Amino acid sequence: MEREFMEYDVVIIGGGPAGLSAAIRLKQLGAEKGQDLSVCVLEKGSEIGAHILSGAVIDPIALNELIPDWKDKGAPLLTPVTDNQHWILKENSKISMPHSLLPPLMSNKGNYIVSLGNVCRWLAQQAEELGVEIFPGFAGAEVLYHEDGSVKGVATGDMGVAKDGSHKDSYMPGMELHAKYTLIAEGVRGSLAKGLIEKFNLREGVEPQTYGIGIKELWEIKPENHKPGLVIHTQGWPLDSKTVGGGFIYHLEDNQVAIGFVVGLDYENPYLSPFDEMQRYKTHPAIAPMFEGGRRISYGARAINEGGFQSIPKLTFPGGALIGCSAGFVNVPRIKGSHNAMKTGMLAAEAAFEALAEGREGRDELVTYTEKFKSSWVYKDLYRVRNAKPAIHKFGAFWGTLYGGLDMWLHNLGLGFLIPWTFGHDEDHKCLKPASECPPINYPKPDGVLTFDKLSSVFLSNTNHEEDQPCHLTLKDPEVPVKINYEIYAGPEQRFCPAGVYEFITEDDGSNPRLQINAQNCVHCKTCDIKDPTQNINWVVPEGGGGPNYPNM
Repeated sequence: MEREFMEYDVVIIGGGPAGLSAAIRLKQLGAEKGQDLSVCVLEKGSEIGAHILSGAVIDPIALNELIPDWKDKGAPLLTPVTDNQHWILKENSKISMPHSLLPPLMSNKGNYIVSLGNVCRWLAQQAEELGVEIFPGFAGAEVLYHEDGSVKGVATGDMGVAKDGSHKDSYMPGMELHAKYTLIAEGVRGSLAKGLIEKFNLREGVEPQTYGIGIKELWEIKPENHKPGLVIHTQGWPLDSKTVGGGFIYHLEDNQVAIGFVVGLDYENPYLSPFDEMQRYKTHPAIAPMFEGGRRISYGARAINEGGFQSIPKLTFPGGALIGCSAGFVNVPRIKGSHNAMKTGMLAAEAAFEALAEGREGRDELVTYTEKFKSSWVYKDLYRVRNAKPAIHKFGAFWGTLYGGLDMWLHNLGLGFLIPWTFGHDEDHKCLKPASECPPINYPKPDGVLTFDKLSSVFLSNTNHEEDQPCHLTLKDPEVPVKINYEIYAGPEQRFCPAGVYEFITEDDGSNPRLQINAQNCVHCKTCDIKDPTQNINWVVPEGGGGPNYPNM
């Protein structure tokens, strides 16, 4: 069936901080120069913010540039950071690091604890007031190309397709969105970005991207335990010295606390479960009392770019560009990426506007975007912390942290020229060791009060997929999960997935294992696409509107 199409000057895939900031900046420039640009934002979540999950402590530097009067406009940045603590945890104790010893860039002075989903909902309102067309519930499923190979736009996924590929009564073919320039803002490990990076060889000459998985819960706690503006970051227990990661505890408004745990996906032991590490983390004697008498109100998980400066791919391709976490602009030691995502969206918007003003037809590359990035504060922000995360993988938690701190201090003092080298990365899926070389990890059973199982957690994420649709968790070779993953790595997908999607079923005597994929549980974290040791799992977009529906994450 021939698909209908719509034409725009710029199409943006993804309604997160980068995509919305790009849309707003395009419309601002059009208003300033008297040019009426047509701008469209596609969002696969059921609404803007539905799939947004982050800590989040936000640096408002980019928002100050994009919408200087954001306070007057009611932006939901309601809780300024009032206390910033860094703990090193051992199993039954903690060491609180004096703030004076931490590199100044680790300070959160002037930052805000937010629900990034709510920030995006507000940004969407600003964009729509400027004339941006936003289409939630429509997934960008396919990149379209001109005859010369340049990007023409995208097509949304078909709706109403059954598991067997047949068309249900509700079938609707996808819509084509044609654009002079297409900006990819899908977030971490987006399926369209993954294909574009491969097609145009955008990673040539740079290090592979590496990732972490962040598990987050939102709690409502007793008023006497609540300290609005308190930010706590932790490292150490429950992870071993070879595994990169740490926790965060952010006290928002209304007696709410966001608690999360991040595990670097370059870990070695296939028995490790990031979800269960998060549950165990909450039981630490310095943390558990904070949540006594409280209740958990939301849960989610998301992969995080951790490659940093040396893993940023070529940003442009004929007809478009990668912005935000599609390219990977997270400052890992600061645990922040939203400000960089917003700024890169703005820079790409400025480059696209200049190209359109010059009458270019979109089959070229937005080379000025790359130039703008290299002269921006985003570039400086990432360059000075480029060795912090790989140092921990290279030297271990203790010495790597010491090295990273020294590295950042030297850059702060203007002595960065003393350390001109840049450490490299290994691909996360290559770091996993065979199960025979690793000790099993016995995680305690959840108590249902402070610690929980995966299925009750997924329930709180409001995740939903139409069951009668093609599985969006595809296997290149259906025999690999048993012959390699199960037999060599003890089935790591049933542990690295934080939503109970992957399950190995056996006979009563443990024979005849087979992989069962519970795709309806998927929270779109992309961990399986990243950590699968043979890269046999390929995550593609499900029917639009499916996945989690985070209310305040």
